[in-house]
Amino acid sequence: MYVGMRVRAGLLAALIMFAMPVSSPAVAESVPSIEVEGNRRVEAETVRSYFRPDSGGRLDQGAIDDGLKALIETGLFQDVRINRGAGGQIVVSVVENPVIGRIAFEGNKKIKDEQLSGEVQSKARGTFSRAMVQSDTLRIAEIYRRSGRYDVRVTPEIIEQPNNRVDLIFTVEEGAKTGVKSIEFVGNNAYSSYRLRDVIKTHESNLLSFLASSDIYDPDRVEADRDLIRRFYLKNGFADVQVVAALTEYDPEKKGFNVTFKIEEGSQYRVGSIDFRSSIPDFDPASMRNYSRVNVGSLYNVESVEKSVEEMQIEASRRGYAFAVVRPGGDRNFEAHTVSVVFNIDEGPRTYIERINLRGNTRTRDYVIRREFDVSEGDAYNRALVDRAERRLKNLDYFKSVKITTEPGSSSDRVILIVDMEEKSTGDFSISGGYSTTDGALAEVSVSERNLLGRGLFAKAAVTYGQYARGASLSFVEPYLLDYRVALGLDVSYRAQLANDYVSYSTTTLGFSPRLGFALREDLSLQFRYSLFQQSITLPSILNNCNNLAGPAFFPTPTYISTVLGGVDPTGNAQAGLLPGCLSDGESSLPVRQALANGATWTSSLGYSLNYNTLDNNKNPTDGLLIDFKQDFAGVGGDVSYLKSAIDAKYYTPLVADIVGLIHAQGGMLNSMGSQLRMLDQFQMGPNLIRGFAPNGIGPRDLTFYPYTGSGDSLGGTKYWGVSAELQMPFWFLPKEVGLKGAVYADAGSLWDYQGPTSWTATGEVNSPTCPTCAMQYDDSNIIRTSVGVGLIWQSPFGPLRFDYAVPLSKGKYDIVQQFRFGGGTSF
Repeated sequence: MYVGMRVRAGLLAALIMFAMPVSSPAVAESVPSIEVEGNRRVEAETVRSYFRPDSGGRLDQGAIDDGLKALIETGLFQDVRINRGAGGQIVVSVVENPVIGRIAFEGNKKIKDEQLSGEVQSKARGTFSRAMVQSDTLRIAEIYRRSGRYDVRVTPEIIEQPNNRVDLIFTVEEGAKTGVKSIEFVGNNAYSSYRLRDVIKTHESNLLSFLASSDIYDPDRVEADRDLIRRFYLKNGFADVQVVAALTEYDPEKKGFNVTFKIEEGSQYRVGSIDFRSSIPDFDPASMRNYSRVNVGSLYNVESVEKSVEEMQIEASRRGYAFAVVRPGGDRNFEAHTVSVVFNIDEGPRTYIERINLRGNTRTRDYVIRREFDVSEGDAYNRALVDRAERRLKNLDYFKSVKITTEPGSSSDRVILIVDMEEKSTGDFSISGGYSTTDGALAEVSVSERNLLGRGLFAKAAVTYGQYARGASLSFVEPYLLDYRVALGLDVSYRAQLANDYVSYSTTTLGFSPRLGFALREDLSLQFRYSLFQQSITLPSILNNCNNLAGPAFFPTPTYISTVLGGVDPTGNAQAGLLPGCLSDGESSLPVRQALANGATWTSSLGYSLNYNTLDNNKNPTDGLLIDFKQDFAGVGGDVSYLKSAIDAKYYTPLVADIVGLIHAQGGMLNSMGSQLRMLDQFQMGPNLIRGFAPNGIGPRDLTFYPYTGSGDSLGGTKYWGVSAELQMPFWFLPKEVGLKGAVYADAGSLWDYQGPTSWTATGEVNSPTCPTCAMQYDDSNIIRTSVGVGLIWQSPFGPLRFDYAVPLSKGKYDIVQQFRFGGGTSF
């Protein structure tokens, strides 16, 4: 047990009041000499300094009491007593606190000694204080509770040593983690509990909880979840929503917490009208209409209103109205369930930024933080720009938390911005593994750093080794080129794609690509790039003996002799002399062998990508639009010349009962710019366009002596399109935290118009009157392929996994079907 020093000080002072003989409490005495007893380390003069006489040199009872309390509050003494000596002398008897020799922690396995040492106030070679030890004990217990261990027990042990020293040992019984056993919602009518569990960060405990920490009870996280729920409703038209409470209750039987969120939804509103008003002379409020993200008839969305305010305020500042303030207002029509939105533009107070003080960035350089601000010292204070800077700092992902507050400056029209940050680790080392029906087994080792040297640079190195794919890559990004908000990236890569069940050849690609990226808006980005890469093909010799038709390389096989030279093919049709003999034993297609003969090819191209993204969640979207349009022009040097264009669009929308609808459309076109297109330049499609087909399974295909002895290689095409409609639905009978969803879908699309080489004089694969089918024979039917299927989507702790089973409804005669498809991987 510990006795608080403040209580002891009060008791001692009271005893002194009764024990010390004084003539009158109102009469002060001249300062007598003060004698100090019992001190070893603390100088006597230091003790005397706490007793301060008045201006007349007298020490009254109040000054003695104050000195006593001050000595005790120093924490240097276990006990302090004041007595009267001979001749009215004051005797101060002290018992010094011991010195801590060492501090140790025992029983702590989940939290390291270094972390606990940094949290406790007691320090080695410091003064021992029982009150401080009690505070440290509570602090250690609190740290464990924050990590979800509510059964923790912390016991301090004091071991006395010679020379008034002690060793301090904290013995910790960590206990098991305390999880969240159930999450309930009360008052939610518009959205199911299943849907709301996707909004919050806290999850229920399950069999796989050991791989994550979101199921551990954290009161701060629960409180943050209240705001997430509120923001979710406000985004969806519920302007009156209130998350009344987040109730937590410990269940001793389940040994975990039950969390209940009480919600008052209110009515859902739509935007009835939008108006713009200004009290600033010569400022046209209607000119702000183009910066509004709020539309009449749409659901009232607080985030859209906030973004509109930010855009308008920034635009007003650009026009010279540095102190303009945009204040949104809204009048509800309770009967019509509409909100009339009004943006009021007024002249705000003339306030300037005196300083921007940064606190907490021990590693990140100051300039990395300051460049995220569009304002600096001396500029007009603009709250919208400050909020934008705070959001940018959070998006950097360098900090656990970022908070910007203001303090009064040196005058009434000056403010000081205080940026408080808590840094976190920004380096990653991962070992990834996965398997897919396309690439087989695959493993990757990567090392990356998002904040290299504290300068905000990104760097990554990765090595991949798999059953059919090997490679290595280096990436580097400078997000602020020449102090402009332009990202400069450089990628260097090597990749080898090996022959497999779907292609008869292997390709090796080595190249690099510098790029420049611009954020045009929060939802719109533009990237320019230059690519230079070398690509080559390798083939087994058995698939490449058609290199010298008239020379010794041609050795007719028994199959060739018995079929072609015998005058009939395996079906009995007359074919003698109609095909070059080298094609009779299963060679790769003409464009493959020709690419091999031509050697390594260099491609030099300029390109750009335009990306529009309004998804609510990039990893698991339920609402929003994602469009990616890109074009690449090859022919800036190099061996090939073409223009390749492609667009990919995905639209997600929530339907009923937590079902999400997805419309996916894509298309592309390849145009020759003079030189003949290679087969490797063409689009190759399969399940990435229409599920139910094998990789490279649709589109133009080599039919030369196929399917008897030819390879039937996919040739690719220069045009493609595809449309998919999908419904994603949860398994309501499973806990949300399992992360399983089902999908049903229908796909349609096509790939056609092969424009690569079809004849080769060197091998005699050229049509002639005597051999009208000696050139490559291929199928290029432009038919619509369709399929329907079901899928299983798992957002697992092992990474995203997906299983698909699709059945083609219509297909080309030579298309290759693959009904089952699986892909996924993880980092650990």
